[in-house]
Amino acid sequence: MDYSKSDEAIEKLSQEEYRVTQRNGTEHPGTGKYLYNKEAGLYVDIVSG
Repeated sequence: MDYSKSDEAIEKLSQEEYRVTQRNGTEHPGTGKYLYNKEAGLYVDIVSG
């Protein structure tokens, strides 16, 4: 699969989003936005969509 990262999308990231998505960081355990989400769906990368 081919995807691209636009500079505009990267500039909109918070510091934590940037660290996690662009610098191979991780969220602190138990703090993820979707931790308790059980909804079916398609979840995509915040930068490449």
